[in-house]
Amino acid sequence: MLTIIGYGEMAEAILSGLKKANMEMIFVEVAGRNEKKLKRIASLYSVQTSLLQENLYIEGKKVILAVKPNALEEVASHLRGTAKILISILAGTPLATLRQAIWAKSYVRAMPNIAATRRASTTSLTGDLEAKEVAIKLFQAIGRTIWLNSEKELDIATAIAGSGPAFLAQVAEALMDGGVACGLKREDAKRLVEGLFFSFSSIADEHPALIKDKVMSPAGTTAAGYKALEDKGVRAAFIEAVTKAFERTQH
Repeated sequence: MLTIIGYGEMAEAILSGLKKANMEMIFVEVAGRNEKKLKRIASLYSVQTSLLQENLYIEGKKVILAVKPNALEEVASHLRGTAKILISILAGTPLATLRQAIWAKSYVRAMPNIAATRRASTTSLTGDLEAKEVAIKLFQAIGRTIWLNSEKELDIATAIAGSGPAFLAQVAEALMDGGVACGLKREDAKRLVEGLFFSFSSIADEHPALIKDKVMSPAGTTAAGYKALEDKGVRAAFIEAVTKAFERTQH
């Protein structure tokens, strides 16, 4: 039995991914505090539901904890028994805190990103090795997975893959604004940037330096634009953005 505690956007993305991956949804239950939301989840995904106002027995179950970090203590107070595996997607909540709050035989931290809603998440995971295979299989239902060797590495990954969509959204918006400033209609600029991200995703497995060198010709348009980015310190700004995001996970 897999128990998902929470019914927010990420929890629902996981449910949707599991269903599309042809997992046996009859062996999935969702727990939460809002009966109306639970009924909606049950109707959409054909899963069992449990109200967290009552005791929730997790003995021998695989549990995905998908609530807000500040709800951990309250949620834990309703849980009874020892889970087989506890997988937490609570940002900034270390394994040591989870071990104190909820009983389980093994623990994993996972950090999916917003693209989980399209089954295109890059999910970073770390924790007890005996739970590695199960955790990877579950999160492959919503995209790619990367197993990391420490919680510090997971927090760094959070700053890249977790916060990264917001950073890239800023890039996308700036490129659109640049097109409009040069004379494009807003909708055309948006379609071009959407196409650019789609095209780049197909070659993103190449080293960035190689992609740059293929595009940039001597004294060409790309070279002029690239120099402008370097002059404005864009590379340093992105390094700083990742650094600051990582530092925030440590508080």
